[in-house]
Amino acid sequence: MRTGSDQADDPPAAGQEAEPAIGAPCATTRLVSWHGDLLAWLDRLGWLRTLSDQLTAVLGPVRERHQDNLVLELLHGGRWVGHPLHPALSDLPIGLWTGVMVLDAMDRDPAPRPGIDAAGILSAAGILAAGATALTGLRDWTVSDDRDRRVGLLHGLLNTVAVGLQGASLGTRIAGRRSTARALGAASLTVTAAAGYLGGHLVFTRGVMVNRVAWATGPRRWTRALQETDLPDDSPTAVEAEGRQVMLYRHRGSLYAIDNICSHAGGLLSRGTVADLTVTCPLHGSRFALADGCVSRGPASQPQPVLPTRIRNGWIEVRGSLPAPRRPANGRTQP
Repeated sequence: MRTGSDQADDPPAAGQEAEPAIGAPCATTRLVSWHGDLLAWLDRLGWLRTLSDQLTAVLGPVRERHQDNLVLELLHGGRWVGHPLHPALSDLPIGLWTGVMVLDAMDRDPAPRPGIDAAGILSAAGILAAGATALTGLRDWTVSDDRDRRVGLLHGLLNTVAVGLQGASLGTRIAGRRSTARALGAASLTVTAAAGYLGGHLVFTRGVMVNRVAWATGPRRWTRALQETDLPDDSPTAVEAEGRQVMLYRHRGSLYAIDNICSHAGGLLSRGTVADLTVTCPLHGSRFALADGCVSRGPASQPQPVLPTRIRNGWIEVRGSLPAPRRPANGRTQP
């Protein structure tokens, strides 16, 4: 009697294609998965978890106590700018310090004198820009969570090292030791690149600070969400309509429907509180007006989508912002 493993070793019959063995590693697996393995390893670092928890214990209560402070909200950017400031500001030190490398490469002075030159001015400007970038990054870090917070902390620590190296480079440049300054500047830019890679991971892989409801459009037709008798007054209620999560709220006979996923970080608004027809996200305290979804307090930067509602045959029905096109008798679609 032949076992399944014996049969698996047989070559394929004529005209049949060989099937890959289950669990067989792809030849390029390591080439395309190294970044995931690296981030998983970084997340397991005990000291990073401990430091993240300690900073959260200190800065978390401060953020909650001062979350209505306009200056702190402006540091994030939020509703005033339309998106966080930190990613835009981070380009400044990178660009300025890259300019330092270019000027150093073009410098042919055989006997550099002490003092600050054009490259030194760019280096100093980059350090100042890095300070502003760090402030906005710290503000963003306080409204992140769990693994994203730990990666963000390492991102910040690497940038701090880069600023230190750039400061040392500037000091030795002023002292006239240009070779040492160039080496320190190159090391600073290398560390900055590593920190930038982690920042890219947070945005493009983890989706930190991106609009969580940017593609929410459905349902395309009026869809039953909840029986009218099941919606109590002045109580946020979560429902689902064709896969879209919606928060319903009724106040003095008026019905409101808003996307239940917070645009900032995906918190469930139905678990928050409602006061003066404004819902507060339980995750980071963003506030949205139920009538039009406008942001009345950050850190959210984008308004919350609202959905049309109606009551029909005892059911509360909702529809997305893009209704399905009408189909006339001739079969052609009309906008």
